[in-house]
Amino acid sequence: MQVVTTLAELRAARAALPEPVGFVPTMGYLHAGHLALVRCARRENAAVAVSIFVNPTQFGPGEDLERYPRDLARDLRLLQAEGVDLVWAPTPEVMYPEGYQTWVEVADLTRVLEGAHRPGHFRGVTTVVSKLFAGMQPRRAYFGQKDAQQARVIIQMTRDLNLPIEIVVCPTVREPDGLALSSRNTYLTPEQRQAATVLYRALQAARQEYEAGRREAENLRQTMRAVLAAEPLARPQYVSCADPDTLQELQGPVEKALLSMAVFVGQTRLIDNLLLGYPDGVYPRYVPEGLG
Repeated sequence: MQVVTTLAELRAARAALPEPVGFVPTMGYLHAGHLALVRCARRENAAVAVSIFVNPTQFGPGEDLERYPRDLARDLRLLQAEGVDLVWAPTPEVMYPEGYQTWVEVADLTRVLEGAHRPGHFRGVTTVVSKLFAGMQPRRAYFGQKDAQQARVIIQMTRDLNLPIEIVVCPTVREPDGLALSSRNTYLTPEQRQAATVLYRALQAARQEYEAGRREAENLRQTMRAVLAAEPLARPQYVSCADPDTLQELQGPVEKALLSMAVFVGQTRLIDNLLLGYPDGVYPRYVPEGLG
């Protein structure tokens, strides 16, 4: 496994990889969800590359950039065990050199949900992902359904910029009690960790309503809110039943929907979602026209 930092090192290492290359962008502090993406990439590609970069431009004022968990040595051991071929761990100076002034921004999809509560977040995400794509030049890139809006935004960006990259969204990986895996789960105290299962319980309650035929969008939102309200340690920031493509809030009966929420448990902000009306519960694979 090669580990590189600079663009020159990356270009030399990338040129030596067999095609096709599957790529997993991460912010490090890897968990089983990240490794599931790596394994999916391994099944579908001749070589697998991973990036590790805590991207400062997607953190807003007062967010957890400085305390975001980092352990590069541990991450590299995990990736070595998975048979990863190349790891790119750039520094902020590599990604954002002095005088940097270019940004990539997706418009409407980033103004709602996470984007409404974290101004500038998705501009940072799309900019860094476009730079990671340009450096790595993968055939396929892998993202988790757990960050559903991010996945939808990346698909839009890839389509709009005519990038020859297939976007594969993989299922959310959960603890046995349903909590979605996240690097931020390490912030939770034992009591908060137990309370955090309320996100999944709220989503499941809404799914049960949907499957029972009670599919009014507001009923699904109210069902999620009621479950969250029963947990004293949970403070919802938003609860949504949105169109999976436009991410706009739905009204009336729904056939397909993205249920999502952001909830503070203590000082830790957690997100989770369920995609209703899709057989695999994930966004369909995006394959650019002509890529085959």
